[in-house]
Amino acid sequence: MLMTFITELVTYMAENYNELLMLTLEHILMVVYGIGLSLVVGVPLGILAARFERLAPIIISITNVLQLIPSLAMLAILMLYLGFGFKTIVIGLFLYSLLPIVKNTYVGIREVDDSVIESGVGIGMTPLQLLAKIQFPLSIPYLMAGLRLAAVIAISVATIGPYIGAGGLGKEIVSGISLQSDVKIYAGAIPATLIAIIADLALGTVERKTKKRLA
Repeated sequence: MLMTFITELVTYMAENYNELLMLTLEHILMVVYGIGLSLVVGVPLGILAARFERLAPIIISITNVLQLIPSLAMLAILMLYLGFGFKTIVIGLFLYSLLPIVKNTYVGIREVDDSVIESGVGIGMTPLQLLAKIQFPLSIPYLMAGLRLAAVIAISVATIGPYIGAGGLGKEIVSGISLQSDVKIYAGAIPATLIAIIADLALGTVERKTKKRLA
């Protein structure tokens, strides 16, 4: 029974290779755009929270709330304002990826040893120079850990994109659910899982290398 199912799955994926490849690339593109936006917004927010402690609870709390909203509910709300399609899922992935980016940037900067900062002040560095040359570079391993988590979350959330008119591998999964086809569900789920594993391993490698360089 199992071997029959595996044979059917392999045959289906081989016959629909081009379509599955297109859906995989579309899935990756959605995640890259979403994560890219979260970096552009999240890193400055994390720095802002670290620089101004009174703002930190507000910023962290807002990103926490965004993370707690069920993904399908979040996308449904966004769909009401942005409509169906690619743009809506990208914004949803951006919002879901903010917390690990913001929090890890904040923690990374706050964890820089005071003696290192005092040394920078002692040689006449301005607050901006301290941030650019000492605090932010030393916080990069923390940021990479946040990026790693955000990527895995985004890859997972992106699979429900078809419910709001987006594409990606979720399209194959949703189609399989509608048709009650295990083969189609696995044909979408397996590539999505592999993308998540590869992203986690790749970013984990970068994280470890940055830690070694700063050690």
